[in-house]
Amino acid sequence: MRFDTRLVHEGQTPAPGTGDIVPPLHLAVTYSRSAQDPPRYFYARGENPTREDLERCLAALEDVRFATAYASGQAAAVTVLSLLRPGDRLVASDDVYGGTHQLLEQARSQGITVEQADLSDARRRDRVLSPQAGRLDLVWLESPTNPLLKITDIAAVSAAAHSRGALVLVDNTLASPALQQPLALGADITLYSATKFLGGHLDVLGGALVCADETLHERFANYRTMAGNAAAAMDCFLIHRGVKTLSLRVARQVGNARAVVAALAAEPAVGAVYFPGLATHPGHELATRQMREPGALASFEFHGDPVKLLDRCELFAPAVSLGGVRSLIECPAFMTHRPVPRQTRLRLGVSDNLIRLSMGIEDPADLVEDLTGAIRDVAATH
Repeated sequence: MRFDTRLVHEGQTPAPGTGDIVPPLHLAVTYSRSAQDPPRYFYARGENPTREDLERCLAALEDVRFATAYASGQAAAVTVLSLLRPGDRLVASDDVYGGTHQLLEQARSQGITVEQADLSDARRRDRVLSPQAGRLDLVWLESPTNPLLKITDIAAVSAAAHSRGALVLVDNTLASPALQQPLALGADITLYSATKFLGGHLDVLGGALVCADETLHERFANYRTMAGNAAAAMDCFLIHRGVKTLSLRVARQVGNARAVVAALAAEPAVGAVYFPGLATHPGHELATRQMREPGALASFEFHGDPVKLLDRCELFAPAVSLGGVRSLIECPAFMTHRPVPRQTRLRLGVSDNLIRLSMGIEDPADLVEDLTGAIRDVAATH
């Protein structure tokens, strides 16, 4: 089956006996069992049929066998960090989600060496991944990154890391499997905040890890059962429902991003615009090879008061998160990246006036009017 058909059919086998086209929602916490013949399902913290339906679908979207669903993207990220021990070395993208910054700080406090670098820069990438830089156990990258939308060569990073015997994780949340499949590019683990594009409706929390290696998958699943961070059945049901329209939503969202970015170029109060679809973007050529489309997020520098801009928008809701059917606007400095020290943020290029947009599925003309109108109103009073 091709990708769009998998979205609808994987993990959606009609229910035995009744023929339900949508598999029933399994809410049971425990399952009747025989001491002589233990059942396939034992306890919902470990096994749940609705969760497994979603996992089969997510694995199939990257053409592999294994996926594990979690209560959130952060829960999935913590599970990956459980692979490391004191003395291990982790290399990560410097521009990452604010919650990931916090997790990396936690890893440092536990004796893990964490080095962050601009992995989109080939020279810096080669330097931190070289044998001269020290041992290497895990590479953690985002592409596109959050919020500056840098593009990293996943295949090159994977080749370098594998030559050192290290694993590669790609947080593919900002792209989604509709636009990019990291495992096909050489990565070992794909991480998703399923709250975002996969769920797609801003009404469910979840995360996932996808991999091809059965031993790695078993470690993830066993840690999940032990830690108790499994995704609930209802959440899995909602995420799986959202997945069915992933390609349709993302196509509209990417189109909206192109329209909004084109309009931003004409606004005097707008400085640098970060969007991989722009020919001037440093990662544009790589993005065209590595991704099907440049994504549905864009960031820009605003020459005005970001707080007033967020308050002035009507269709762009001032809120964190991304990938949903409604367009969102945020200022990372005091929202998603607020936990990151200001000096660190500024060094990475996340200024106090950086604005990040996540496009929804509204009419593009309405989004352009809403955003440009807000920009002009605020700029006029600046």
